[in-house]
Amino acid sequence: MAHPHMDYDPNGPIKRLREICLALPDTIEKEAWGECTFRAGGKMFAMTDNNHHESGHVAVWVKSPPMVQEILVHSDPKRFFVPPYVGHNGWVGVRLDVKVDWEQLAGILEDGRKMALQKPSRGAPRVARAHPASRTRKSKTIPKR
Repeated sequence: MAHPHMDYDPNGPIKRLREICLALPDTIEKEAWGECTFRAGGKMFAMTDNNHHESGHVAVWVKSPPMVQEILVHSDPKRFFVPPYVGHNGWVGVRLDVKVDWEQLAGILEDGRKMALQKPSRGAPRVARAHPASRTRKSKTIPKR
């Protein structure tokens, strides 16, 4: 099922959100899933939630480290939430239909943009694993000489 385009109040909080996002260097807006998404370097760092799937609010989902998500959600659960689909990856939802600290949101958006532009860390080295079929084979004992 295709997502319908979401119409916004032209003077509502999405207007201010757009201004902040599009003022960030090399940021573009692209519609996806019927919502506005904001991208830098081809990577999405923010997405509007205009009652997305009947969420009951107007918000923005922003890429963030899991620890930041947890701190914000616990500090003010009326303004911040774990969004569906991307919340398990650390993204944080910021409600725009309650009192918004626009300066704080601008900082959260800038951090999300920076994260989107970062190259993935290599992390721990990958461990080579045997093909599952090889686990059922009995190894041959190499005779000693």
